[in-house]
Amino acid sequence: MSVNVPRLVIAAPSSGSGKTTVATGLMAAFAERGLAVSPHKAGPDYIDPGYHALATGRPGRNLDAFMCGPELVAPLFAHGSAGCDLAVVEGVMGLYDGAAGRGELASTAQVAKLLRAPVVLVVDASSQSRSVAALVHGFASFDPLVRLGGVILNKVGSDRHEVMLREALEEAGMPVLGVLRRAPQVATPSRHLGLVPVAERRTDALAAVAALAEQVRAGCDLEALMALARTAPPLECEPWSPAAALAEETGAADAAAPDPLDGRPVVAVAGGAAFTFSYAEHTELLTAAGARVVTFDPLRDEALPDGTAGLVIGGGFPEVYAPELSANEPLRKAVAAFAGAGGPVAAECAGLLYLARTLDGMPMCGVLDADARMSERLTLGYREAVAVSDSALAATGTRLRGHEFHRTVIEPGAGSAPAWGFTHPERRVEGFVLDGVHASYLHTHWAARPSVARRFAEAAARRR
Repeated sequence: MSVNVPRLVIAAPSSGSGKTTVATGLMAAFAERGLAVSPHKAGPDYIDPGYHALATGRPGRNLDAFMCGPELVAPLFAHGSAGCDLAVVEGVMGLYDGAAGRGELASTAQVAKLLRAPVVLVVDASSQSRSVAALVHGFASFDPLVRLGGVILNKVGSDRHEVMLREALEEAGMPVLGVLRRAPQVATPSRHLGLVPVAERRTDALAAVAALAEQVRAGCDLEALMALARTAPPLECEPWSPAAALAEETGAADAAAPDPLDGRPVVAVAGGAAFTFSYAEHTELLTAAGARVVTFDPLRDEALPDGTAGLVIGGGFPEVYAPELSANEPLRKAVAAFAGAGGPVAAECAGLLYLARTLDGMPMCGVLDADARMSERLTLGYREAVAVSDSALAATGTRLRGHEFHRTVIEPGAGSAPAWGFTHPERRVEGFVLDGVHASYLHTHWAARPSVARRFAEAAARRR
């Protein structure tokens, strides 16, 4: 089918140029005009989509060609943008930066080409004038299949500076679609893994998004940007559907959800400020597989949701909230009892730390015979993995691509039955499989392997 959503990709020459500022501001500014704006993020990042969701009122969705494969980028985009007036895709790193050693794979440029979307380049102009034309010319000509439709100049210092930049880009034949002055009051606080998530500062985040919208509204030509978005040609693809994805992978005969009259197994998903990392498609797949997803907050709730038959504890910042998590002893005991009775548990990164015996010396759930602590070393990168132990999440031999992103270590790094064997870029085993528990540092995107969601929902149904 044809997908005709107007769309823009917001890219930059490098990280730190202002992509999130511009993309979030544009989303909010267009949403304030009454448009239904579909927010997307290239790459695996969880934090920026939280700000996108705040700006648009719609789930922020990731488009990751490494984890999900290039063939799923357009269908996932079509799924997320259905019924919208405009889609804005924030890029990752520099425009042409992708998975290490894999050429253009997972780069913003590749996503733009797969979506046939025009690119707007956000340039940090704080330390240049006429040289900006050479920089932009290089990015525009590097790959002729990437259509650079214009530039937004960020961190411009003065009227005179703006004149020099505009003259240089006019000489190069590149439209200037916006000029943003330095605005420290709009800065969003960061820490060891990037921006502070929305869930931890919602009131301040709302004010920051409103300020970004005002800044973009004042400095950017929204009409010209919308006109550029409308030049994107139709995408010929079938929108991704969780039910169809399950049917395609497992066979239509096995893909029907259980009769709701029989009761759907409750899958409890950790949320709140300590566990903010999740992909919207995971919940959609679990629901399509027959589960009833209920969110709980380990910082506040002292018991698991009634009828919990499966437990998903995703990523986030438990190291920031370790004292509060530790102090919630009733919930820690409830999680330990559920896991000890063989209940299916899927824990990624932050979930792994929460299941450990201790985190920075403070008692956690004690499900795993392991201890976690903060580290000076950042572990970051894509991984290719194969399941090396049967679990509620994956059968032995299941292959998935994922990513690691943490500044903690857990000792030991793997149990007697590891979760994953990494095959690239290094060979090692990692994580823990214990009864119904699957715990690992690896973040995965279940749209790439819908059978993971079905297997987990079925394990929850058996538990119920």
